Amino acid sequence: MSTSEELRKRYEAAFMPNYGVPPVALVRGEGCRVWDADGTGYLDLIAGIATSSLGHGHPALAEAVSRQVATLAHTSNLFLHEPEVLLAERLLDLLGAPGRVFLTNSGTEANECALKLAIKYGRTTGRGYLVAAENGFHGRSMGALSLTGKHAIREPFGPFGMDVRFVPYGDAAALRAAVTAECAAVFLEPTQGEGGVVPPPAGYFTAVREICDTTGALLVADEIQSAIGRTGAWFAHQHEGVRPDILTLAKGLGGGLPVGACIGLGPAGGLFAKGDHGSTFGGNPVATAAALAVLDTIERDGLLAHVAEVGTGFAAALAAIEHPLLAGVRGRGLWRAAVLTRNGSGAVEAAARTAGFLVNAVQPDAVRLAPPLVITAAELASFTDALPAILDQATKEL
Repeated sequence: MSTSEELRKRYEAAFMPNYGVPPVALVRGEGCRVWDADGTGYLDLIAGIATSSLGHGHPALAEAVSRQVATLAHTSNLFLHEPEVLLAERLLDLLGAPGRVFLTNSGTEANECALKLAIKYGRTTGRGYLVAAENGFHGRSMGALSLTGKHAIREPFGPFGMDVRFVPYGDAAALRAAVTAECAAVFLEPTQGEGGVVPPPAGYFTAVREICDTTGALLVADEIQSAIGRTGAWFAHQHEGVRPDILTLAKGLGGGLPVGACIGLGPAGGLFAKGDHGSTFGGNPVATAAALAVLDTIERDGLLAHVAEVGTGFAAALAAIEHPLLAGVRGRGLWRAAVLTRNGSGAVEAAARTAGFLVNAVQPDAVRLAPPLVITAAELASFTDALPAILDQATKEL
């Protein structure tokens, strides 16, 4: 087997340089731990960017995928199969609302579908522009990127051929001023994930819903990262009792398998006509079987309550740490950011890795912590116990 250094050299020679060269070459995982090609173990506090909901090697996921791939691995959209129907029905049941589902392979594709729905709604109702949030993230394809409010990744690829107006996230007054009867849709994350796990003020989404109802704009909730138990509820918008018109999902839905969904609730579910959208791999039998196993396991094992309980304890333990580099913690459930007093998240990520923990420098002053939903309080405590020394080491590098 190749060493980590050998794999990094081969990676650098074979791949486009957009990711740089990742520092760790992983070869296997079990539960919430992973091992690299040199045999070094780490506690995984990233979970594939809030994706590996059940951790690594979970028997329910392995069994569902193995059974399905041995039975029927692919059909295309020319034929239907029961796992995709079961998944669509299950998602609508969890939402408690009538609607229609389009299954995708990723979050970006789910947001592309939502964008097409919004554009069609706008053209049929005479509405010409969209509203999204500054520092929001919805994907890197050209459509999704047009909605992404991060200047550094958006501007090099513009213009985008559509009118998208950006407002400060969490500012209801700014949103109210931006959304008129000419607005087709508002695209927002219930908490900004790539922005640094930034939650809005309490009541913000209630105000957003009221603004959209008043003006007739569609409310699109991008829950690519925040859904499927990540915050202690099936969907983060449920914390405020607000129902979007369109909901996008991915990441944690498949537990590591590529699957996403765009769900139109109420009238939004009927916007597409035959031929308006499609996907060869979307709703793949293996991916949908994996998603069903994830949903079944979360429900059977009471993981929503577990996430709420251990997530609250985790946040309290982080908040109790006094260190010159640590400003505090934000987020909900098992979706947190350790906020720094100055830019230095890269140094913290590196020091944590040396100490045996995988974390993510999501913003210069914020470290994202999104472990598998099955992580234990004891595993989380091992990180919080080690964090002061990690911060000490990071400070030396700054």
